[in-house]
Amino acid sequence: MGALVKFMNLWAISDLHLGHAANRKALNSIGRRPKDWLILAGDIGDAEEQLADAFAFLQRRFARLIWTPGNHELWTTNNTPGSPQAARGEARYHALVALARSFGVVTPEDPYPIWPASKRPIVIAPLFTLFDYSFRPDELARADVVEWAAAEGIASADEMLLHSAPYPDKAAWCAARVAATQARLAALPPDYATVLVNHYPLEQAHATLPRVPRFAPWCGTRLTHNWHRRFRAVAVVYGHLHIRRSFEHERVRFHEVSFGYPGQWDESKTLDSYLRVIL
Repeated sequence: MGALVKFMNLWAISDLHLGHAANRKALNSIGRRPKDWLILAGDIGDAEEQLADAFAFLQRRFARLIWTPGNHELWTTNNTPGSPQAARGEARYHALVALARSFGVVTPEDPYPIWPASKRPIVIAPLFTLFDYSFRPDELARADVVEWAAAEGIASADEMLLHSAPYPDKAAWCAARVAATQARLAALPPDYATVLVNHYPLEQAHATLPRVPRFAPWCGTRLTHNWHRRFRAVAVVYGHLHIRRSFEHERVRFHEVSFGYPGQWDESKTLDSYLRVIL
């Protein structure tokens, strides 16, 4: 490791949803923190141009950006061949990775950066694990999830817009992502701690949505259970739920860092005030 860097913070935010004009306007309130790093934990926008605008703006305000995709970024919303928005599944993901890298943003496909402000090595690990419908009641069959959710008026746009090609379904893609990510984390030196960054919560118990409880199957996978302990996490960062909170679980700090849609944040405050300090 190099010399210890002092007086810097690791911040986090997710679910900026820059497809909404009010959110795009709010983005401008983020001030310059030239020594600090910023985690972007998914759902920055629905289109490449929104993601590019966010990267271009935020790279001028922070020393380093670390990003992992959410479900909205992976949506295919244009069926015109050759359109950037027409890419599906894994091809779309890799196109977004290439876009992020063009701005110098760290992605789940890049080496995990080491936090320079700690005596103990801490890696910031952006994860991309998707969901596999396993955040459902034990007695409910996978094949019945969509109908079960619809019985309470819940339908996920991921069923229409998030494709899994070349995998046969989202659960298969999720399993492949989990296996590859797990191998990378397991290969870290045993004295390294981690900050685990994912769009989805890693624990089923944390995917609680009081207003829409039957949306939980689209919120993660049981395959990431106990990763905070297995991989020596000092903090876990996620979004997706649009329920901001920080709490301690098994001596690890967990942070849900969503900004959310208009109406889910106080427009009398700045987006800057919603940034969360992680380290």
